[in-house]
Amino acid sequence: MDFDWSSDQLALRDSVIAFAKQALQDDLVRREREAGFSRALWTRCADFGIQGLPFPQEYGGGGADPLTTALAMEALGTACRDGGLLFGINAQMWSVQMPILTFGTPEQRRRYLAPLCAGTLVGAHGMSEPDSGSDAFALRTTAERRGGCYVLNGSKTFVTNAPVADLFLVFATVERAKGVLGVTAFLVERDFPGFRVGKTIEKMGLKTSPMAELTFDDCVVPAENLLGREGRGASIFNDSMEWERSCLLATILGAMGRQLEECVRYARERQQFGKPIGEFQSVANRLVDMKVRLETARLLLYRAVWRKQEGRPAGGDAAMAKLYLSEAWVRSCLDAVQIHGGYGYTTEYEVERDLRDAVASTLYSGTSEIQRAIIARQLGL
Repeated sequence: MDFDWSSDQLALRDSVIAFAKQALQDDLVRREREAGFSRALWTRCADFGIQGLPFPQEYGGGGADPLTTALAMEALGTACRDGGLLFGINAQMWSVQMPILTFGTPEQRRRYLAPLCAGTLVGAHGMSEPDSGSDAFALRTTAERRGGCYVLNGSKTFVTNAPVADLFLVFATVERAKGVLGVTAFLVERDFPGFRVGKTIEKMGLKTSPMAELTFDDCVVPAENLLGREGRGASIFNDSMEWERSCLLATILGAMGRQLEECVRYARERQQFGKPIGEFQSVANRLVDMKVRLETARLLLYRAVWRKQEGRPAGGDAAMAKLYLSEAWVRSCLDAVQIHGGYGYTTEYEVERDLRDAVASTLYSGTSEIQRAIIARQLGL
């Protein structure tokens, strides 16, 4: 096993860190308080090449392999504290752009993938419904073929990017009696008749990443906007989730590294009882635990990404990475608050925001319980 990065990969990592420190440091405390999505920051990331990193150059992408992409996204998480912005970008890359690349027609890739990479379009992924969350394929949203189009009826909820999105990858069933074999994917543009973005959903964290409901009331979708084939939706969804669980949390890995550095620095500088608090074993042990979680998470994440790069099955590895990293992030955030004491509970020190954002990581892309169920199946249970 070779754990070394090439000079080109390290140069990309350094350039991403420099970019984020220079271009992504707008007033986050104010924007988060106002739950404001920044199109300017989204565009800056696209202009730098973030949204296009792993996608072919013919669509305006960077053509990077998955490991290089994950390293760059880790670097982005190291230098950018805006977890909402990074989550929104990741959600688009892995659950909208990647399915279009993998299952889309040449025309769909040209029409949608290129502007998504360029940042001129924002994408959203609609699967969850009010009555189907973890039971993802128990869909009530229907799609009926009528001549040269499909007519969709139903609703979606917990749709990241929805209030600002231009394009929606939506799942509906063409025949409920077929169960999972009836699930089908569609590319829905914001101005399609019968489609409406509903109320914005307020959240505990990731506040700069807007979320809303979707409503389909005899929504007319041209047949050429079918993604893949009828009944292929489950395969498309599972493929995108494998990418998400392998790569989405790379930015969190970077955030964990940044958080640890800040906590170590604080433990060296903060004096209590005549000495730095880092000299107290109770504080030092928390920092050690944070370090062990970080390095364990790194190994799990990059192993899953490596399997994706090699074209090997990665479902179990992705689930383990998602489960461990998300729960480790929550535990480390709790340790960070405790290390900072009362200051850790204040907005000024920006520690409490990490904790609020971290809780969501145990829910999106499949809850921790779902990841455990996937791993259990791998064990033959």
